[in-house]
Amino acid sequence: MDRLDAMRAFAAVADLGSFAEAARRLRLSPAAVTRAVALLEDQLGVLLLHRTTRSVKLTERGALYREGCGQILADLEATERNVRGEDAAPRGTLSLAAPLMFGRLHVLPIVTRLLRDHRGLTVRLMLADRVVHLVEEGMDAAVRIGALADSALIAVKVGEVRRVLVASPEYLRTHGEPAAPAALAGHDLIEFEGIGGTSEWHFGGPGRSSIRVEPRLAVNSADAAIAASEAGLGITRTLSYQVKDAVLAGRLSLVLEDFAPPAINVSVVHPRRRLGSANVAAFVAAARRYFSGRELG
Repeated sequence: MDRLDAMRAFAAVADLGSFAEAARRLRLSPAAVTRAVALLEDQLGVLLLHRTTRSVKLTERGALYREGCGQILADLEATERNVRGEDAAPRGTLSLAAPLMFGRLHVLPIVTRLLRDHRGLTVRLMLADRVVHLVEEGMDAAVRIGALADSALIAVKVGEVRRVLVASPEYLRTHGEPAAPAALAGHDLIEFEGIGGTSEWHFGGPGRSSIRVEPRLAVNSADAAIAASEAGLGITRTLSYQVKDAVLAGRLSLVLEDFAPPAINVSVVHPRRRLGSANVAAFVAAARRYFSGRELG
């Protein structure tokens, strides 16, 4: 096995956390993958992976080598595609990540259209309400909502959403509707912990303000927060697309609309090494078309 094949084997083990899984992905024997990684470690004179009977994890030096391998292998693949003329159309596997509900409602339709238009393309879509590390988890691109902390990624804005407060009509009839953010102190609040990660809610409108909330119910699922609010348990803060249907159907009512904070960007992000990827370019173009002029709530 040459150096490049050994690097591919090491990268697969690092990404999957398993020699056996890497062997299955590469269609090699586990012994061959084990020898390849051992060869690299011997040549480099460093330990790349911590191995136990239950897990395989990158060492600090191994993490550095995995990042370098990713760049080298990606450049090689891009060069080979260019030589074969394969960048003319998307093909192969496109790995994407997106927030759970947003992905189900808005990213899946984009993926569906891409798969219909490009028969040579396959998609791996990971939906999770957490920040997915693109390089470490083998993702080509991700859809993210809000501020982008990783400056090493290239970001393309494709849309906007708003933070909104909602409550059931029954709750508002019983408890009254707050006239200003400060009035929330006298209400039952439901917090979706994934939306901001802090106990402060920010508002726009006259004299922009922030208040510290003490929720009666805190959940890590937007669906659960919305369901609890529909059941009359209190006021919750969500993103506009998450409650659009419930508001239009009359199950929920908007609260403190005049104090809505500024809109939040929806972006497609990808590593710089994917800049020339036809698959990523096709997804970005399809996302722009999908969100163009589309009201997300």
